[in-house]
Amino acid sequence: MHETDRSNRPGRDRRRDSRVDRLRGRDRRGNRRTSLRAAALAGLIAALSVTAGDAVARIFPFGPHHRAVNDLNNQFIPFHTRLWDLLHGRAEGGLLLNWQSGWGTSFLPDLGTYLTSPFAPLVALFPRDRIDLAVYLAGVLKTGVAAAAMTWLLLTMRRGGPRWWAAGVLGASYALCGWSVTEAAYNPMWLDGLIAFPLLCLVGEWALRGRRPVLGPLVVALAWTANFYTAYMATLGAALVLLVRLVLVSGGVREGARVLARAAWTTLLGIALAAPVLVPVFLGSRHAYPGWVSEFRAAGWGDVLARALPATYDFFTPAVFVGTGTLLAAAALGFHRAVPVRERCGWAGLAVAVALSFQWEPTHLAWHVFQTPNGSPYRQTFVLAGVLVIAAWQALAPGWPGVRALLGGAGLLGALALGALGSGLAGAWSHSLFGAGLLAAGGALLLARRGRAVPLAALLLAGALAGQAAATTAYADRARLGRLDDYPAWGAPHDDRFRAVSDASGWPAYRTDPGRMQLSGNDPLLLGGEGGAYYSSHTPAVLTRTMAALGAGWTSRGRSLQSLDNPVTDAVFAVGARARGAVDGPVRVTRAAVPPLVTVRPAGTPRFGPSPFRNQELLLGARVYEAPAPDGSCRPGTEVYLWAPDYNGTVRLAAGQPVRMIGGRPRYQAAVQPLGASPGPGSRVLFDRPAPREWSVGCLDRSRLAAAVARLRATGAVRVEVRDDGVRAHLPPGSTGTAVLAAPRIAGWRCGDAPAGSYLGLVATPVRGTVVDCTFRPPGLLAGAAVGGAGALLLVLAAARRRFPPAPARPSSG
Repeated sequence: MHETDRSNRPGRDRRRDSRVDRLRGRDRRGNRRTSLRAAALAGLIAALSVTAGDAVARIFPFGPHHRAVNDLNNQFIPFHTRLWDLLHGRAEGGLLLNWQSGWGTSFLPDLGTYLTSPFAPLVALFPRDRIDLAVYLAGVLKTGVAAAAMTWLLLTMRRGGPRWWAAGVLGASYALCGWSVTEAAYNPMWLDGLIAFPLLCLVGEWALRGRRPVLGPLVVALAWTANFYTAYMATLGAALVLLVRLVLVSGGVREGARVLARAAWTTLLGIALAAPVLVPVFLGSRHAYPGWVSEFRAAGWGDVLARALPATYDFFTPAVFVGTGTLLAAAALGFHRAVPVRERCGWAGLAVAVALSFQWEPTHLAWHVFQTPNGSPYRQTFVLAGVLVIAAWQALAPGWPGVRALLGGAGLLGALALGALGSGLAGAWSHSLFGAGLLAAGGALLLARRGRAVPLAALLLAGALAGQAAATTAYADRARLGRLDDYPAWGAPHDDRFRAVSDASGWPAYRTDPGRMQLSGNDPLLLGGEGGAYYSSHTPAVLTRTMAALGAGWTSRGRSLQSLDNPVTDAVFAVGARARGAVDGPVRVTRAAVPPLVTVRPAGTPRFGPSPFRNQELLLGARVYEAPAPDGSCRPGTEVYLWAPDYNGTVRLAAGQPVRMIGGRPRYQAAVQPLGASPGPGSRVLFDRPAPREWSVGCLDRSRLAAAVARLRATGAVRVEVRDDGVRAHLPPGSTGTAVLAAPRIAGWRCGDAPAGSYLGLVATPVRGTVVDCTFRPPGLLAGAAVGGAGALLLVLAAARRRFPPAPARPSSG
């Protein structure tokens, strides 16, 4: 007998099915409204707690203390300023090529590393001199969104009934974890990873239930595009959560394999969609100058336990604070009889396993793409915070834990506090906050068992979290200023230098360098102009080695290059205007006649040697330095320059003004330093400390330099057209030899139909006629676009299959 089609059923059955469908739709809408309320609550708690902590610390924008520490002011704010310029049509260069930094560098890897967050374009809504405020507010917004995303995940994994507000508090505790308010607060791209973890866990839930085959890859692509580094960690964490879910659901081996296959396909398809950003970033890293290579050292367990307490700070330990209420709920899970033993063991085991993986070198490396990171070594800590929050929700969703479970959880937290006593990271204030939070959270969870006391319980639990998180935020704000490098926030010195550089601009006829005295590691991006300074994870190795050969200074082990204040290199790189002056003093602009961006040199391939003075002459094509006299002094009328790359101290010329030098390779390299005009015999270089092992003096003859510049101007390009992806230069008739573009020969340059050559590290090509046309295409651009296009096609096919499913086969009539 064949099954009866639904349309042929009796009317009573159809009406019953219709009522069931309506009820299910009503339930779904109700669940969605509940989730939205809880997510909004979580976002509000998170945003208010962060801003309250900053206000207590009187940190920007709530007080006189700035937050411009480490890479926040050195990299991230300047790169967001570059994005502002791009969005307002004022940038020099485009998405492919950045003409402002490092004499011309690839921009797409920097874009994919620092600026592809969906929140980044918000900077366009602010004035250019308020980018720091824009970045701060975007960070607060990201924190709120992360709280909302985690809350939505919790209620998707398990409905909590009337306990929905507790999911909101737990979601906020995730976004307010110690990693978020102490580490990611000044690394704003990492906050995208904070959002990515619950979103990717949500994608895992969809794979588990066979839902959202089109939206899932789009979410993965968004996460990996926003910040691939933390998205990688979030993906690992989400995979672990999915594995635990599979074990607990126990749908059988075959069904588990199907779920894993769906999850893997969704992830790979999403990463493919992000390939136009990811592939250039990956190849940009391969061409970058090697940074700091460090050995992993596991933190002491006492310090690890101490970082679970509020109001602690340390650069080299995992900031695992998530609020005492969350810790209490997670610890009570093991004693909560309403939760099946299998679930208790699964989630508790996952939390312990993730924590232990931080302390074992092989798994530590796996978390960090198999390379110990430069700087803070526990960048994956937000995943542990997320796992603890999920475990806490498993303890609350089925029903409020009773006295027995809460006492068991409190006992575990008491042991944690005792274990932290041996650490110097948690003081009396931290332990007091921890104890007060434990009492408040325990009382709240007990009160919540009484229906009428739920509002008071919610206030207690949310208030305890907000107080602890605000205290942790404020403590970290003030501690960072005392322990990390800091730089001036935007103020009058920035305004003065920005105006001076803008007024002197003559690009592309000549470059305007914003100066050797740095307000950040990326002053050309921050203040305008076209200089040699550049600080990025993608600083090209060829740029660092070329500038080092010419005597440039650096910090961050060669990845933060400084402008070189030297008239010879200014001539080589067509710097016709240069800002000078102390960081907080008046700014003056000096001008000089310089060759064009494209010059013509004799054919050949010279090589650099050990002396920066001789290397500068090689690149200039003329001898302009004299050797000092036997007594160490330079001929009167010449200018004295000192090369002492490892010297750290002050130096002066005879009775001249002392000059500070910061050297000590490999971390720092002091630049060739101008000491002024030589007064004559006996005017030696004087060090305030013992003279370094390696140092030399060059005596610059300005008349020789002027003659060399005149020759290059006479034979150089008569017109230069600069594009967002290259250069076109017109040479004088009859030119022969090698055309040299004053830009580093980074990977991706082509001149004509062939890859560009290199002339002492600069872009070069043989002269063939009077026109030189060179284009730049970042490595991986086409490959990434091809993979992304293929991923988009597969996604469209999946969407079409879902929208227009194949017709079911008709049953046979026999």
